[in-house]
Amino acid sequence: MSDVWPNGKPQVGETAEMSRTIGPTDIRLFTEISGDRNPLHYDVEAAESSQFGEIVVQGGVTSAVLNAVVAEKLPGPGTVFLNVNWNFTAPARPGDTLTGRVHVDEVRDDKPITKLTTTVTRDDGTTVLEGTAVCYTMAMPG
Repeated sequence: MSDVWPNGKPQVGETAEMSRTIGPTDIRLFTEISGDRNPLHYDVEAAESSQFGEIVVQGGVTSAVLNAVVAEKLPGPGTVFLNVNWNFTAPARPGDTLTGRVHVDEVRDDKPITKLTTTVTRDDGTTVLEGTAVCYTMAMPG
């Protein structure tokens, strides 16, 4: 099974993170992909009158930084989510730099499956997403 893990078998306690600054283009591209045209993401007047008081980034954009972490760093290439349990705890806004972080909680010996604690934080230190994910890593050709 060791040939499945592109970066070696993950160890409990390992962590990895990646950051990305979110801009209006990210909102527009996610809208094209998802069809999410919620006024909170575009209409300044509507967003300002909401409890958020400003334009907010779609949750899919917020959580996407975690897709990058698991696919690029830990567990690494060939990894997909099997299950996620995420709570969105604060808004992300255009201009925020979001950092996705994963912590390995469990690694199965019988299958290339990991359980992770996941967080996304804004550059001001506010946690915008927290929860868990279960991932499966498949062998990649090459």
